[in-house]
Amino acid sequence: ATGPLASSLLLFYVLFQLVLAGLLCVLCSTGSSRTALCSVFQLVLPEYSIHGLFCIMFLCAQEWLTVGLNIPLLFYNTWRYPTDTKELLYDPASVMNGDTLKFCLKEAWCKLSFFVLSFFYYLYW
Repeated sequence: ATGPLASSLLLFYVLFQLVLAGLLCVLCSTGSSRTALCSVFQLVLPEYSIHGLFCIMFLCAQEWLTVGLNIPLLFYNTWRYPTDTKELLYDPASVMNGDTLKFCLKEAWCKLSFFVLSFFYYLYW
């Protein structure tokens, strides 16, 4: 019974990711201040909390294979979330750094492919 609910939440989550990426591109291209980029970074917290909700939901439903597929990304999100407040402040020049941008793009494509594959897995499994 968690299949349709998980699919709809995952569809909302993918749309949220696309809107967030578009907003970040607009803010970076207009040369916004540090506070604007900091407030955009705080939008990452719903991403991590929604994924944590997925893991808890699958754990309660005893979907062990699905939990096993989602746990590595949950651990990666936990590791990636900054604990220091200095890490929340980004300089626009450092965000547009070639190495950082390549890493973030690769990370975004990997997450997007995981979510699209998960969407079809939740929908049809």
